[in-house]
Amino acid sequence: MRKDRRRFLRSSGGLSLLPLMAAAGLLPGFATAEEWNQAAFASRSLDDFFQLLGGSPPQQSDLITLSGPEIVENGAIVPIEISSALPDTESISILVEKNPDVLAGTFTIPRGTLPEIQTRVKMAQTCNVYALVKSHDKFYYRAREVKVTVGGCGG
Repeated sequence: MRKDRRRFLRSSGGLSLLPLMAAAGLLPGFATAEEWNQAAFASRSLDDFFQLLGGSPPQQSDLITLSGPEIVENGAIVPIEISSALPDTESISILVEKNPDVLAGTFTIPRGTLPEIQTRVKMAQTCNVYALVKSHDKFYYRAREVKVTVGGCGG
């Protein structure tokens, strides 16, 4: 057993080089830090973020499901689930209205996969959480208020 583990570790040693090779641009298909939309992650308000989208403002849609708790005692780990029934969903983003940085995350949805995500976000205070979905180069959203309690008192 011990020899098998050592053999595996030696043979997989090259895997630790993948992030370095991707950062150097030596591997196709891996995104580098320069490709990320830094302006989107630096947005301080929903209006700032929506201006970056260009075009018409996002429309509210009942074809987006946004699930999460109504009240949380710990804003550091708020579970969020989002699914989209919009055709050809391209991406799903999570926006937290009153966080210092509004954009909590963006997920690219590859063609042919289910447009569903489950993750946890950090919330500074009680506010609306938005699921922003891109479909056919248009944006749609669904919002939900999540209350963050101070000291876990539930109110």
